[in-house]
Amino acid sequence: MVFFKKRSSCHGSVDGAPAKGKKVALVGNPNVGKSVLFNALTGAYVTVSNYPGTSVEVARGNATIDGEQYEIIDTPGMYSLLPITEEERVAREILLNETPDIVIHVIDARNLERMLTMTLQLVEAGLPVVLVVNIMDEAEQMGLVIDIPLLQEKLGIPVIAAATTKKRGLTEIRKAIAVNDRRRHGVFGYSRGLERDIEEIAFLLKGNYILSSKALSLLLLQRDEEVAGLVQRIEGADYGAIAALVKEKIFARRESFHMDLSMERKWIVTRLMAGVLTIPAERKVTFGERLSSWAVRPVTGVPLLLVVLYYGLYKFVGEFGAGTLVDLLETKGFKEYFNPWITGVVKGIIPWEVIQELFVGEYGVITLGIRYAVGIILPIVATFFLFFSILEDSGYFPRLALLVDRLFKYIGLTGRAVIPMVLGFGCDTMATVVTRTLETVRERIIATLLLALAIPCSAQLGVIIALLSKTPGALLVWFVCLLLIFIVIGLLAARVMPGETPMFYMELPPMRMPQLSNVLTKTYTRMQWYFMEIMPLFIIASVLLWLGKITHFFPKLVAWMSPVMASIGLPRETAVAFIFGFFRRDYGAAGLYDLQTQGLLNARQLTVAAVTLTLFVPCVAQFLIMKKERGMKVALGIGLFVSFLAYGCGWGLNRFLLMTGIL
Repeated sequence: MVFFKKRSSCHGSVDGAPAKGKKVALVGNPNVGKSVLFNALTGAYVTVSNYPGTSVEVARGNATIDGEQYEIIDTPGMYSLLPITEEERVAREILLNETPDIVIHVIDARNLERMLTMTLQLVEAGLPVVLVVNIMDEAEQMGLVIDIPLLQEKLGIPVIAAATTKKRGLTEIRKAIAVNDRRRHGVFGYSRGLERDIEEIAFLLKGNYILSSKALSLLLLQRDEEVAGLVQRIEGADYGAIAALVKEKIFARRESFHMDLSMERKWIVTRLMAGVLTIPAERKVTFGERLSSWAVRPVTGVPLLLVVLYYGLYKFVGEFGAGTLVDLLETKGFKEYFNPWITGVVKGIIPWEVIQELFVGEYGVITLGIRYAVGIILPIVATFFLFFSILEDSGYFPRLALLVDRLFKYIGLTGRAVIPMVLGFGCDTMATVVTRTLETVRERIIATLLLALAIPCSAQLGVIIALLSKTPGALLVWFVCLLLIFIVIGLLAARVMPGETPMFYMELPPMRMPQLSNVLTKTYTRMQWYFMEIMPLFIIASVLLWLGKITHFFPKLVAWMSPVMASIGLPRETAVAFIFGFFRRDYGAAGLYDLQTQGLLNARQLTVAAVTLTLFVPCVAQFLIMKKERGMKVALGIGLFVSFLAYGCGWGLNRFLLMTGIL
């Protein structure tokens, strides 16, 4: 990793593309409005959510400001120049590898004092900072008064009051980008002893670095291994003296350095805040604040969660999306009208029966692949993503993270892991990418395992809820089985894998009324992304199934799997749904839908099939992402473990239901 570069007036992109003009990096804590500002400056859309961890990937766009071209970079959330999580490392790489001409630090006006600590670090690092005090509208509703000119005078950098969701402050931000003078900034001093230590280390740093020698010295004192490796490479033979001096200083301050540094920065911020912020003596508590308090307390939070799940997942996604809308599109639209019509058209155009089968046969690209994708999957993912977008825009998910933090600690995770877990109900592939926001490798592996095992994606979840909702007992058995497996496997993974559970911290945004435009845009964008992923897979799967049929391999595979199906109490035809599940688990769930409508599965068999298929091997897309994020060895291990466990649980559940006669 490279953290130094000679300054120049022209920069190329990281992928070797032609230079795109000056670079502007948007940085700041999660959920302070960086992505909203990115959208406003570039006109490009990135997902804007009211919970931390949205901008896992780096978004890039272009903007023309005052006749000059700029590349705008939206970075993942970060709390400090000393990275802890993977997303913070990615954000720091942008700052240090790409030498941005302007660094826009976006902060939340309601949490001004806490967030200014990072502003100090950026300023003392010598970076060209513009401070955007965002969400001013909600701060003003709370009665907070911020003296922006006084704060600008004290910091010595441009400071802009903004409410980017309301387009407020955008003109001033564009002007600050166009005329930014990177030579201006304030100077902030620490205690005499710490300043002396910093100066002694900085005196030995002779290389050309992007960060100031003061910031670099502080990172060395904080045992930043990446920076230490950088200094060793740059300083060469002189590094020994630097390392010895740093080691000496660390040893002398071994008991409380991090705490001391944190307190000193807090004192500096406190002095900066004098006269800047006015807080009202009394203010009215809003309904959103009351709801926020209810959501994080177990006594009220658990009932609230059950209400959200019942009306959101069961009634809206399960009954309306997977029931009413699927019946309208799949049963009436495809089976009664579209499939007979397109079959006649294809047979009239193509004389060869074997080619006809490719398009409109039992496993035809149109009559099976497109029917599943549009008739069954479309209404389910549409209703789920709409429900999901409303929840995330309201700010509910961080409260859910706080609510489940204590439980998650028992399975080696923290409340922060609730974000990828909840995202998994939308798409496990996307959720696996988001696990990189977790602090430790141990946490990421456990979260990836649980996502692959017990978190059904939206389409699969919707189909299963629709199938089992006619027998409430079956739906309850399915839910209890998945919950028990999630907890048991999590507990075992936490015991088997070495390491400690990290401390939990998360930015807590306000509870607010979701914005209709934001909700609809996110729903549309996610559906578009989802179908770009699943449609090719459904078509490829249909072609492979057709090839398997004409070569007689597919009937042989079904025959080979029949004893396995019989061992868990399922008919031979169920093997087809499990073969579909190799391509995508929601494809397999759609196969169960067909079997259920044909009357081939009773309540017990449907429950066993639903549990086994939910736990079944990760789909192709998820496996490839697991390989990318965790490596081939971990991905293969998780895939094999999940497959064997799925059939083992199916066998055990079938025996239990036969003995008890519950279903």
